[in-house]
Amino acid sequence: MKSIIVSENEAGQRLNKFLNKYLNEAPNSFIYKMLRKKNITLNEKKASGSEKLERNDIIKLFLSDETIDKFSNNKFKKVHANLNIIYEDSHVLFVNKPAGILSQKAKDTDVSIIEHILSYLVESNQLTLNELQTFRPSICNRLDRNTSGFMIAGKSLLGLQVMSRIIKDRTVQKFYRAIVKGNVKEEKYLKGYLVKEEKLNKVNIYSKSISNSKYIETKYIPVYHTEEYSILEVELITGRSHQIRAHLASIGHPIIGDDKYGDAKVNLFYKKHSGINHQLLHSYRIVIPQLEELPNLSNKEFIAKEPEYFAQFYKK
Repeated sequence: MKSIIVSENEAGQRLNKFLNKYLNEAPNSFIYKMLRKKNITLNEKKASGSEKLERNDIIKLFLSDETIDKFSNNKFKKVHANLNIIYEDSHVLFVNKPAGILSQKAKDTDVSIIEHILSYLVESNQLTLNELQTFRPSICNRLDRNTSGFMIAGKSLLGLQVMSRIIKDRTVQKFYRAIVKGNVKEEKYLKGYLVKEEKLNKVNIYSKSISNSKYIETKYIPVYHTEEYSILEVELITGRSHQIRAHLASIGHPIIGDDKYGDAKVNLFYKKHSGINHQLLHSYRIVIPQLEELPNLSNKEFIAKEPEYFAQFYKK
């Protein structure tokens, strides 16, 4: 017999959803059969599976250890956690992702920033493998593989819900640093329309709305400029796939190192002379709005330091 006390992170979901996670290899027919036969109970009573769980509810599995092991498969891939932590509390974890690391896995053999975060939480005894079966901390925003910088992860259900909400409703301000081709001397507020080509994983920018287009806004301010290149602080007003990269390229200032939207000759030059082999785009700063649920984060600014290779572009 296995007894499970529902935690705060597990509360709020239906019993059958919880059991689908805990016995993730079991067919639904097995789970409902065990509920009907009272081999699985909730608070010592027969349950249908539709009950909404509350904190400290007790779920009992009158099953053998062999049966539980057979139907439980924790696919967590532990790695040696290597994180640059910006901020952490009991609900959230902010990290500075290096370029070259995936935000999330594209296939089972991949290792993403999520695996590093989960491994860190397990190694630091903030999370157990059993807890991972029914609640999995995760990231709330995504960055392209070769874009470095600020990533927001929710460690608790509340943290995940609140951070995901402020990203979705765009009340969190997000700023990037981009090193682009050309001499940019003035700030600018760009508006346009974006259409994604799914097969090519590429987007196109248009000045007017067309079929399947999505409205975008991008604001930038130059923080440093030379005749050859400029360093911009870019505010992402709308958050579309490849928005910054494609929007800047559309006005003749592609990001250096960007092999999809950039200038091939410029990219080759900086690869030979500076060792740059990916786009120089970094998620640099966020400003959190007023949050009643997470007052420690309210109205605060957090910065993910630029990668060391950015320093060579600030001439003395």
